[in-house]
Amino acid sequence: MKASEYKNYDDLPLFLNAAMVAQVLGISAASSYELMHEKDFPVLKIGSRMVVPKEKFIAWVEQNTTGGSA
Repeated sequence: MKASEYKNYDDLPLFLNAAMVAQVLGISAASSYELMHEKDFPVLKIGSRMVVPKEKFIAWVEQNTTGGSA
């Protein structure tokens, strides 16, 4: 797993590109692109460019986070 340079959501820009999504989640760029093509992932398409609004990204993370076994 790659280490994220972001320590909290306040450090994120308003829109995240694929490289930023990969950094935040600690995944590869290829995995980030795959994720951004998933139906339920909050992507904004501007021409051929895809970005993720910060607030939608945060909501997606919270909705897709499950607790571990205790």
